[in-house]
Amino acid sequence: MLVLALLAAVALYAQVSGERGIAPVASSSDIEVDGIEVDVHGENAEDARANGWREAQRIAWERLDGPDIPDSRLESLVAAIVVEEENIGPRRYIARLGVIFDRQRAGALLGAGGSNSRSAPMLTLPVLISGGTETMFEVRNPWQRAWAEYQFGSSTIDYVRPAGSGGESLLLTYGQTGRRSRAWWNNILDQFGAADVLVPIANLRWEWPGGPVEGRFTARYGPDNRFLDEFTMRADNAEELPEMLERAVTRFNEIFAAALADGTLRPDPTLTLDNIEISDEVRALLEAARAAELAEQAAAAGEGDTPAGVSIDGAAQPQPVETAVPTASYGVQVATPDASDFDGAIAALRAVPGVTRVSVRSTAIGGASVFDVTYAGDISALAAALRQRGWSVNEGQNALGISR
Repeated sequence: MLVLALLAAVALYAQVSGERGIAPVASSSDIEVDGIEVDVHGENAEDARANGWREAQRIAWERLDGPDIPDSRLESLVAAIVVEEENIGPRRYIARLGVIFDRQRAGALLGAGGSNSRSAPMLTLPVLISGGTETMFEVRNPWQRAWAEYQFGSSTIDYVRPAGSGGESLLLTYGQTGRRSRAWWNNILDQFGAADVLVPIANLRWEWPGGPVEGRFTARYGPDNRFLDEFTMRADNAEELPEMLERAVTRFNEIFAAALADGTLRPDPTLTLDNIEISDEVRALLEAARAAELAEQAAAAGEGDTPAGVSIDGAAQPQPVETAVPTASYGVQVATPDASDFDGAIAALRAVPGVTRVSVRSTAIGGASVFDVTYAGDISALAAALRQRGWSVNEGQNALGISR
């Protein structure tokens, strides 16, 4: 039995060890133009390269529909040159470059100085299907790398890109995209501070090893894995695959941005948004809508009734003074033999009057899971409320153990 336990521990360590994750690059709000092809000459290799970079700056500025300005001023707007591929000869320079313009300096000339509204944080799970195998973060793959290295600073989508290292490779798998349980999704989204999920899928089919590869790309979103759009691309060989995947990420960003603009891409209302920062404008609209709804309900229920605070003879009556009940967070341990018991426990805890939040501290299917429960009252009142709902409760130091 001890040998089996040791083997299981070694197998589990092997699943999370090694170089699995690819850390995403930090997003910048600078303006980037990629894929600029240049073929120029010069007096020597260094002069040819300088001419190529200046030519790339002009082409990038033209693609952005920038006004006519001298090269000296244009160079002052450039934050960086990204070398995607280059070949340097004695007097010739052939390359594919990217140009990054500083938004603070170039934004006013391009009419892009203002800030754009962005989506809620979206957990991004890139799925690669190749050779009949679906992978996400189990091993490093070119699709994960394309999403990790892409610059999304100017996008209207707030991508939350996991690194996929450590235990994330066990938690974020292709099987997760097929789950429908809101409790499981809420647990994952809470860990990454996201409001919803995006699933860009790349299905690669090789004609022969190292030969042409055709990619069918599908955009899905939400806990119900809803279809959004799809497209195909082709690379002639393995060397062109990274470029094709980079273009595919750009296309996905356009699809998600268009879906956000037309109102299709919005957080699922069945998912919790406790960890999401809501702007003051949106919060004011939500509060106004709730106040209007409460006023309508009060008007419908109180027709013909005497207004509160006024007696039958018209004399004013003293109104009750509401006292705020302090809230606190308590640990609650629940036996969860299977996934349905796990979901049922979360739903039951959230249904208890006075409970404002339930988050997962640890998950143990087949054992005892632990939840953090925020409750308006002391722990004895929470225990009494759970007993009234049929739970057997053992009260401890700032924690409860419950079972059916």
